[in-house]
Amino acid sequence: MRILMFSCVLWLAAGHVAAADLYAELNRLRAGDGRCTSSALPPLRPQAALEQAARHLARGNPLDRSLAAAGYRATRSSFFSISGEGAGARAAELLASRGDCKQIMDAGLTDVGIHVESGELRVLLGAPFAPAVEMSEQAAGRRVLELVNQARTTPRVCGNRKFNAARPLRWNDQLAAAASMHVEDMARGNFFSHIGRDGSNPAQRVERAGYRYRRTGENIAGGQMQPEAAVAGWIKSPPHCANLMNGAFTEMGAAYAVNAKSEMGVYWAQEFGTPR
Repeated sequence: MRILMFSCVLWLAAGHVAAADLYAELNRLRAGDGRCTSSALPPLRPQAALEQAARHLARGNPLDRSLAAAGYRATRSSFFSISGEGAGARAAELLASRGDCKQIMDAGLTDVGIHVESGELRVLLGAPFAPAVEMSEQAAGRRVLELVNQARTTPRVCGNRKFNAARPLRWNDQLAAAASMHVEDMARGNFFSHIGRDGSNPAQRVERAGYRYRRTGENIAGGQMQPEAAVAGWIKSPPHCANLMNGAFTEMGAAYAVNAKSEMGVYWAQEFGTPR
């Protein structure tokens, strides 16, 4: 989670305004009315959880704890305060003139919550945790194979072990099935381990998928939204890098699974094998 902590206080005069009015003013700025920019962005979505988090902020709680208490899981967030008697259209003018346009026009921030109390408005913007891999599981697996084979063309050091360039791996559907079973298990069970919830280890899962092996190994990763990020992480990790560069392996399969309610969101597994 990445939290952008920003707070400014604006003193405004004149009249009373409801939070709904400020929602409208913020979205007029987002619509590109010229005070921030002429480019238009989709409107911010009011969220009850962010309103609750803004209420926690008003009690003096830090931003991360306020979001957690409200049950809003954010990948990014920011907030600012507007204090005084009222806010209306002049609030939007001051927001635009005092440097808040950068936050309001941040396309990555899509949700908003406002809390009004004792003449002070607290505006909390957020981007919800929404893990996704923008390709099919099969396409992502094939991309992992491509990236791994690119890595194997170059000698490299994994920790304190030196590896020569290795021959390219072949895709194997049974190894991919074993990988798919394990990532689904991790995503549903919200855990990250080479040991499955049923106590199975990588070799047992490969056998269950019908793969008869002389050698086998497994790499797992969590949180990455692209195959490139998963493979880059494996290359940087000595034991995973060693699996990836092991010239004794001749085949592989890979898969991912997504569960937005889990800790990591996206889970990856790569199974290596040398058939009998």
